[in-house]
Amino acid sequence: MIRSVCGYCGVGCGLEYSAESLIGNITYPTNEGSVCSKGASELISIQTSTRLLRPHYRKSIKEEYRIESWEKSIEIIAQKINEAPKKKVGFYLSGQLLTEDYYVANKLAKGFIGTNNVDTNSRTCMSSSVVAYKKSLGADYVPVRMNDIFKSDLLILVGANTDEAHVVFHNQIKKAKKEGLKVVVIDPRYTDTAKSADVYLPIKAGSDIDLFNLISKRLIDEELYDKEFVKNHINNFELLKNKFKRAALTKMLKRTGLSSTEFEEFFDLYKRSKNIITAWTMGVNQSVQGVDKNLAIINTHLLTGRIFKEGNGPFSLTGQPNAMGGREVGSFSNMLGVGLGFDERSIKAVSSFWKTNKISKKEGVSATQMLDAKLDVLIICHTDPVYHLPNRNRVERLISEIPFVVEINAYENSETSKFAHMKLPATPWGEKEGTQTNLDRTITKQVKLTRHSIDAKHDWEIFQLIAQKLGFKEFFNFKNSKEIFTEYQEMTKLNSYMDIAEANYDELSMIPYVWGEKIDNFLTPDKKGNLHFVENRLLSEKTSLKYPFILLTGRTRDQWHSGTKTNLPTTLLKHKELNFCEMNPLDAQALGLKSGDDVVVSSKRGSLKTKLQITSDIREKMIFIPISNREINYLTNDLLDRESLQPDYNHSAVYIDKVYELYKN
Repeated sequence: MIRSVCGYCGVGCGLEYSAESLIGNITYPTNEGSVCSKGASELISIQTSTRLLRPHYRKSIKEEYRIESWEKSIEIIAQKINEAPKKKVGFYLSGQLLTEDYYVANKLAKGFIGTNNVDTNSRTCMSSSVVAYKKSLGADYVPVRMNDIFKSDLLILVGANTDEAHVVFHNQIKKAKKEGLKVVVIDPRYTDTAKSADVYLPIKAGSDIDLFNLISKRLIDEELYDKEFVKNHINNFELLKNKFKRAALTKMLKRTGLSSTEFEEFFDLYKRSKNIITAWTMGVNQSVQGVDKNLAIINTHLLTGRIFKEGNGPFSLTGQPNAMGGREVGSFSNMLGVGLGFDERSIKAVSSFWKTNKISKKEGVSATQMLDAKLDVLIICHTDPVYHLPNRNRVERLISEIPFVVEINAYENSETSKFAHMKLPATPWGEKEGTQTNLDRTITKQVKLTRHSIDAKHDWEIFQLIAQKLGFKEFFNFKNSKEIFTEYQEMTKLNSYMDIAEANYDELSMIPYVWGEKIDNFLTPDKKGNLHFVENRLLSEKTSLKYPFILLTGRTRDQWHSGTKTNLPTTLLKHKELNFCEMNPLDAQALGLKSGDDVVVSSKRGSLKTKLQITSDIREKMIFIPISNREINYLTNDLLDRESLQPDYNHSAVYIDKVYELYKN
């Protein structure tokens, strides 16, 4: 029996593999033997007809690919990097990578090539929460664990459809409900998660700040905040209090779309609950005011002292298997590594550790800015920016202008491969070994279950080959993932609050390690939490007579991102269609539409064809299309949060029309 960990969502379920069968690990604390349909089918995705098995190269994206040798491929990449100014080289990484892959890529780019243009697709899902945690708590540290729900009285889920996006964690929520946990779901859609909630608040899209400001103002006005905690441990209380004196309760409530009765029912439950967890994900983060939304949520916990206590805290739920591991390593372009930035002291410490003098003092460009940066070389690893970045027509134009694009992937059917000059085959889950950190700081090891497929190489190995060809063999001579993890552990000692060095690599598949368990206070210089006054500035795209609907996006249970592994003849799961559009019955009636109609949805940026599903589960003047529709980002706008640089995926103005012959031709 081989024990490993799932490589799909941020829950990170323990798995057991034996005699070609895959089951949940009953001793693993996260899932206790449970596994979702994606995880149960993960073995199938290894041996699929869409695997990328050999290197391919072409000089121009107008040419056909031809098979190339690994030696020649690495030689071409090294030559292109050497010819380019360092600020014109970019690495676009992914939460699908293992920590060791992230580490070698980050070390190579920032430490030895000298470019800080290293970012990750986590920029599009978690960067707003990262910024907010740093501003309020002092560091990118998630102060809640999944099993805290069993010690909590109230779980508030906002912009998080755990029943479909974090399936096994949602099963744990249902188990905790049987033990007394109350659950409130805040969402413009009556999601599958909302259907099992004790209280459902059908909030208007974009009004999260108003709702949580309402909570904070009521806590202050009614003196329900923890006075002693605020006095001793919190900054900016008087500033927040004074700002809220001028805030109009009626106006904020009206913008949420909730009735006074709905809010009072919720707030009464809130007041009666001793221990409270607020959990959120993309419905909050993916916004032009994503950071402010996070801060509004965190404010409620700082005011009440419901933080650094079991069963309490602000809980950002990551979506990818190793998004948090990447954050720890330093996968963002504004972070150097292990929680350190580009200040002089941090650069000096990391330079000494890596034995290099090539680290640039200037922050790099983010994933959401990288295509605008007029790069000469872009290396993309285990992610599909042409599919997942907003305003796809613009994305396709920009990436087609980059002289040299490398795609490192386990599969050949990505949207980005149409615009790449080179494709390199990497090992997927099941063919590689290394560590990942799930959404509550639990480090576990993925274990190799089967042999490599033909010419595929580990991601860290590919980056190491590039480093060696560039002349850095002395610093990139790792024999296996354990050696990389060991060096990374030593590097974490540069940061006083990261205790990852205490993990035992050899035991991680059997005994997961949770870092940061000793942290029981804020990580700011004065050891106090920071309140921030934020207000809804209505910065998202507005509806109009021509574009009267707001488009919401999100996951469905059995599909993973673009469906590279899940939307295949051997693995296709039937829980929901891949392509549909939810609309409220009143809106459909006004447009003369019915369920099953083929419709065209259009924004200022582009259009797509989909099939209509009429349901009262969504508010009027809003529609929902799942991200399993690969064309979804032809519609979405590319407004970014000014601090996190995260896109505003859930607030695009669109119109809908029935498909007629003119669309079919």
